[in-house]
Amino acid sequence: MKMAEYALIVAGGKGTRIKSKLPKQFIEIAGLPVLMHTLNAFYRYTPDIQVVLVLPEDDFGLWQQLCTAFNFKKPHLLRAGGDSRFQSVKKGLEAIEGPGLVCIHDGVRPLVHEALIAASFRLAAIHGSAVAAVRLKESIRMTDQDKTQATDRSRFRIIQTPQTFRVELIKEAYTIKEDPSLTDDASVAERAGHTISLFEGSYENIKITTTEDLIIAEALLQYREKQKAGTGRPS
Repeated sequence: MKMAEYALIVAGGKGTRIKSKLPKQFIEIAGLPVLMHTLNAFYRYTPDIQVVLVLPEDDFGLWQQLCTAFNFKKPHLLRAGGDSRFQSVKKGLEAIEGPGLVCIHDGVRPLVHEALIAASFRLAAIHGSAVAAVRLKESIRMTDQDKTQATDRSRFRIIQTPQTFRVELIKEAYTIKEDPSLTDDASVAERAGHTISLFEGSYENIKITTTEDLIIAEALLQYREKQKAGTGRPS
């Protein structure tokens, strides 16, 4: 019997690095706000996905206005976030009842492909966790005051979302004390004593943080649409 599948989308950005008055998750690219592209990716994976969207409570009105303006009617449960990502994820998890698998994803990663989402659920069902990661493309160096040292990049991975877990595992993990070093869900689960399983992410699965990221994301979305129109295959 297939386990219940949830998507917990966290979108609490303020757009400060983009220098935008509008939070980056609401900026329009390729015809839709970033956050709607993200939610659509999960509904392309399956229309049966149960989505919990965590936003700052102050943004509820804006989000509802955008849903009306763009005729966005995909079902989702809206929850108010906290003062940190840790608190926001914890509040989102509280909205999930019963066992299953939960895919935690950044609202500002609109290019996540449904195949990546599917892989995360499939592997989390086996291992308890499945965290997307990619290899480094460039050389890296460690710095220590005035000295630098070359480091073997093959030993490192860039961590992305989705990060998918068995619901009971990640809920229990989020009962630990919050700490600034816990920058993602994998680090929370690891601190709680769980082993983290990585799987191959995608270089297209970028997180929108700067103005350049907006330009790249829009170009990739437009490219996918051209590919879809030219081949007849889904993007």
